[in-house]
Amino acid sequence: MAIHKILFASLLICLLIQSSHAATKERLFSDLEKSALEVTATPSRVGEGVVLAAGVDKLSITWKVSSTATKEPEFNAIKVKLCYAPASQVDRPWRKTENELFKDKSCPHKISSWSYDPAMKTAQSFDYTLERDIPTGTYFVRAYAVDAKDHEVAFGQSTNEDKTSNLFSVQAISGRHKSLDIASVCFSVFSVVALLVFFVNEKRKAKIEQSK
Repeated sequence: MAIHKILFASLLICLLIQSSHAATKERLFSDLEKSALEVTATPSRVGEGVVLAAGVDKLSITWKVSSTATKEPEFNAIKVKLCYAPASQVDRPWRKTENELFKDKSCPHKISSWSYDPAMKTAQSFDYTLERDIPTGTYFVRAYAVDAKDHEVAFGQSTNEDKTSNLFSVQAISGRHKSLDIASVCFSVFSVVALLVFFVNEKRKAKIEQSK
């Protein structure tokens, strides 16, 4: 009897997990209310050909709820993310845009999130320093409004619908530091010197052996 109860409980848990997972799968980007949030992202350096440095440069981000937003009563929190522009998704399936939100890989970099206060009607602004681990690429900023169940219900972004305007480029940190380069050079020199000393000693030993 105890075994039957355990099996029944396990089956029930599996069904609940599966139904929850299925519900998550049904969340579609195309179902979200677009342009419900007005978003701007201004880099700390602007101009033609300017490339921002990860870990150094900043974005000044502003968002507010659009006056035309119809799903505002459902808003519970705002989540802001850094997203790849189409040019940085080519031949990179790990950055692919998918309509099913649980599959979407276009906005993996979380910037910040807040609880939504409907009393705040003015634009909210903050500065964001590009994280040191941001890969090289072209980006824009997107803000999602989520409900009490943490489901996306609306969004807004700093670019147009085709994701071709107001984009910015980021150069990743190479991961090398001057101290590492110096240490590498010193080690290489030491290795060469050690090898020369070894050969000289071996040659000297051979001459001594021959003289005997």
